[in-house]
Order: sequence, then C-alpha cells, then structure tokens
Amino acid sequence: MIFDVSHKTLYRYSQPVVKSQHVTHIAPRTLTTQAVRHHSLIVEPAPASRIDSADAFGNRIGILDIDVPHRELILHARSVVETMARPTVDFDHGTPWDRLDDGLGSASGGLDLEASLYRCASRFTPFSLDIADFAATVFQPGQSTVGAAMDLTRRIFRDFRFDPAATDVSTPIAHVLSKRRGVCQDFAHLALACCRIKRVPARYVSGYIKTRPAPGQVKLQGADASHAWISVWSPVAGWVDFDPTNGIVANEEHITLAYGRDYHDVAPISGVLLGGGEHTVSVAVDVALAP
Repeated sequence: MIFDVSHKTLYRYSQPVVKSQHVTHIAPRTLTTQAVRHHSLIVEPAPASRIDSADAFGNRIGILDIDVPHRELILHARSVVETMARPTVDFDHGTPWDRLDDGLGSASGGLDLEASLYRCASRFTPFSLDIADFAATVFQPGQSTVGAAMDLTRRIFRDFRFDPAATDVSTPIAHVLSKRRGVCQDFAHLALACCRIKRVPARYVSGYIKTRPAPGQVKLQGADASHAWISVWSPVAGWVDFDPTNGIVANEEHITLAYGRDYHDVAPISGVLLGGGEHTVSVAVDVALAP
C-alpha cells in the first residue's frame, strides 16, 4: 500500500518569539516493511540553519534554528510511504516471556543487545504495584512472549475506553489505569509498563494509521491524527508491533515515524524558545492512499 501523508502543525504565540530551536521527529523511518518514497518539510519562518540527522535510536530528526522574531510557526511535513505485509506471527509458540533470560551469558541465544535497552522503566512508564497487579492478570507462566503481548493488547482494547478529553500529554499512567480511559499514547505507555515490569523488551512507536469515517459520513480534511503503538521483542519473532488502541497486530495501514523508550524520546516537535508568552497549537493530519 502507498500512502500520501500530510502533517501540518501551527503554533501561535501571544508575544513574539525572538529565537527558537527545535527538534522534529516527523520523517518516516525506512524499515524492512516500509519504504519512504518521498519526504519534505516546509518551515515558516525559514530556519537560519537546519540539520537533518539521526538520533540515538536511529530515527530521522530535523534540528532547526530560527532567529527571526515571529508570532506564528508553521511546520508542514509531506511524505509518500509504501508499506508491505508484515510477517505472520505464531502466538502459540516461541520463547516464553518468563524465560527470556535463560540464554544470557551463553555463546548462542540470549537477549538481543538493542532489546535490552527497552526493558526498564522510563519517564512515562514508571513501575508500581498497581501496574504489577494488572500485568499479572495477563502474563501467564510459560506463555510465549508474543502470545502474552497479544493478550495484553486485547485486554487494554476491551477494558479501556478511548476518550480524548480524559487525558493530556502529561497524564500519568496511574490515572489511566484507574479511570480506564485515555488515548493511543496512554494505552501504549500502559502496555509498555506492563511488558517491562515483566522484563519483556518493548518500545514506543509513533506514526500514523489510516482512518475511515463512520458509515454514511464524509472523511474531513485534516481529521486524521498521529498514532502510537508498541513493539515487543522475542528471540524467535524479533520485533512485533501491537496496537492496544485497536486490539490488533499492526498491519500495512500502520505507518511508522519513530520509536524510543516512550513519547518523550519521539515527540513530533520539541524545543526551547526565547519569548513567546502563552501559545496555542493546532495539528492537521491527512493519511490517504496515493493515486
């Protein structure tokens, strides 16, 4: 499948911004299941300098330095991405989640070095007794790693309600777990915390997903949104992506931007400002099949 993605972000400031520096994570990754045919980023006002690079996780980033006073900042990313079918996953077989450490220190087998980076708590995925109790209801002794991850994905989809008004970017997962509602970012963080408290390597994935309007309704321009899910590692299957918001394994309609330990590592736009006062931000995303 080939997708045309438009991601436009507009910041408005109550006072002029004298100078600003930003880091962006809005360029798709090239993966074995995803090819980037085109990517461009328009920034207004134009930055005095721009560096396209990669972060510690291998994500494509842009480093922007804007030294023109401004009250508005526009970033418009356009991408054409081809996605391919993902490998079939056998949820009933594979290394059990509670035996991932069995091969540590041996010449063959053992935990992948990169995967080991994603076993610990992070800023948005702290451990707690409540998280441990919730995870214990899902992870069964001897169950395959990917099987447990699939059960966790379905459990969150079944027991939690998608509610954009219930949380914001700073809402702790303890609140999400207690209220049983949130958005894709919250469900991804909850799933990560559950995996990691069981010592299962799992990383946060940011991207997009093709959405469809309700029957009889027309899809509105700019009505799509960024999406988030998780990727879980096992020795046999490697990295497998799970979408707890939709209760499924990620498929060709999932477009990957970046991955890290949590949202903090892959925020679409971050930075520092001199001036600006209060600000508002609006985001318009369109994901469409390319003609």
